[in-house]
Amino acid sequence: MIAYTMVGTHNLERALRFYAPLFNSMGLDVCWQDDACVSFGDPDDVNVPRFFVGFPFNGYPASAGNGTMTAFQFADPKEVDTLYQLAMQNGGSDEGPPGYRPQYGEGFFAAYVRDPDGNKLAFVVYPHR
Repeated sequence: MIAYTMVGTHNLERALRFYAPLFNSMGLDVCWQDDACVSFGDPDDVNVPRFFVGFPFNGYPASAGNGTMTAFQFADPKEVDTLYQLAMQNGGSDEGPPGYRPQYGEGFFAAYVRDPDGNKLAFVVYPHR
């Protein structure tokens, strides 16, 4: 149902240094890149949602939405740990270290980070019933 998500940046080069290791770890590649934005996904499968980071089209400064977050789902908490560490090593900031969050459901495991522009991301594992 979701085609893509886009977040804004003030510095595309810095954003690429942050996001490239994360998406590489997820097995996703750069699908598009120009002077204004870059997208990650599966270049051979348009059904895989893409994630864009770039300069806002309207020319105004990028800003992170309060309450806005993109979550990426995984099968193994080790993947969440890896992505959290990559985010911290590449300019991200902590919004909640990897751990179980029973308030969201039994077996819910997550880590929350912000990219260098303040955009919030979550890496999650939760059981399917």
